[in-house]
Amino acid sequence: MAKSSKLRIAFIHPDLGIGGAERLVVDAALGLQSLGHSVDIYTSHHDPNHCFDETRDGRLRVHHVIPPLPRSIRGKFHIMFAHARQLHLTMHLMRASAHQYDVFFVDQLSTCIPFLRMFCGKRVVFYCHFPDKLLANGAYVEDRRGKNVSILKSIYRFPMDWLEEVTTTQADMILANSKFTARVTKSHFSSLRHQLKVVYPGINIAAYISPIDPLDPDILQVASQRRTLLSLNRFEMKKNAALAIEAFAILRNKDPNTSDVRLVLAGGYDPRLEDNIRTLKSLIELAQFSGLTHNIIAPLQSRIAVPSFPKITLNEPDILFLLNFTTAQRSGLLQARSTVALLYTPANEHFGIGPVEGMICGLPILACDSGGPTESIVDQPADQRTGWLYHPQPSVWAQALEEICNLSETDRKALSQRARDRAQKMFGMEAMAKSLEEVLEEAVSMGAVSRTGMWLVMFAVLGLLVVLIVRYGSFSG
Repeated sequence: MAKSSKLRIAFIHPDLGIGGAERLVVDAALGLQSLGHSVDIYTSHHDPNHCFDETRDGRLRVHHVIPPLPRSIRGKFHIMFAHARQLHLTMHLMRASAHQYDVFFVDQLSTCIPFLRMFCGKRVVFYCHFPDKLLANGAYVEDRRGKNVSILKSIYRFPMDWLEEVTTTQADMILANSKFTARVTKSHFSSLRHQLKVVYPGINIAAYISPIDPLDPDILQVASQRRTLLSLNRFEMKKNAALAIEAFAILRNKDPNTSDVRLVLAGGYDPRLEDNIRTLKSLIELAQFSGLTHNIIAPLQSRIAVPSFPKITLNEPDILFLLNFTTAQRSGLLQARSTVALLYTPANEHFGIGPVEGMICGLPILACDSGGPTESIVDQPADQRTGWLYHPQPSVWAQALEEICNLSETDRKALSQRARDRAQKMFGMEAMAKSLEEVLEEAVSMGAVSRTGMWLVMFAVLGLLVVLIVRYGSFSG
């Protein structure tokens, strides 16, 4: 294909909610559109009340195909239903409009890849956030043996893990969000012969540095003159926001000069997900146990009810829990002169867009010394530092927070400039879009798709679907 040719690209993403993977999909689509390509996003779930603005305000074409299957049964069989829901989405795409696209961009779930290649004859690029097989039993920790699981779960997971690996290897090109993810994926997918190319997630820099309206009701809802420590993460156990609360509590008890500091925990919250519910409850209990006042809010226009908890402090709480923040609230908190640092608490995070969001706004970053943040953040030498990388131990983090809160104005300004420069150079949406454009054009240039060896994979996937239907019928009957 000629370099100047513009592509028609279909993105396939399972759940277009609020999270790092969804932010990447949105920014990748926007970036490719800015280069003149045509982009459509197909998804099995898109709630206008729980999504990024760009997916509901017309900037992106989103095709929401509602599946006839649930996400799970009694909180079980999530991955099995995820496979089935993606097959339903794929069948809709193949029947309705697959012929009009030049190439497919798939992420998170690889189930659809052999079907798209076999029946559409088009190339598929797969973006690997992290192998699901390594997350099935909790957060992945490199060089540590996974948790022991029951025989029944092992039997259930075996075909799921095999299916993930064999369908992933069917992709024409495979991308990874970090060197960490690429290395781990190669080491755990023994049949994978591809060389994974790292394409770092990029962000729309203009969206983070654009002026904000201080009179915007959403901004006023979260604004404060108090010094602010900010954490942006979904309310999930694996994100380990408890580390921020524990370190904050130690800091407040240790340094009387930090009595004016507050902690804002902001992130996606979905009342459909048991993990979100349990995580928020445990964090509030931890705040109460630590003797810290707290409040829970959601954007004024949010249709998701704020969970009710006792002992809420409405005026200037020590900890503010912000559920499903708006773009304006995110920008307002990141740009506020009162915000002194961004805390990124997950360990072994596959990439982690949070540190990049903080750096582009000139904030010092405190993150764990593992996974993707070790690639985005510079910790040493001190004169090149954009943040601090430490083991996720509350006392160690509290010490780092004390150092950050007491930075001189000169040191803070120098660090802020280094952080902005690094984020703009390495993690801008333009850089990501250019890299994706090159990969997609290379995939299209491969020519006709060879269908050799794909029948076995498709029969296996269809067999899984039959098993699912049988199980679904037995559980719901």
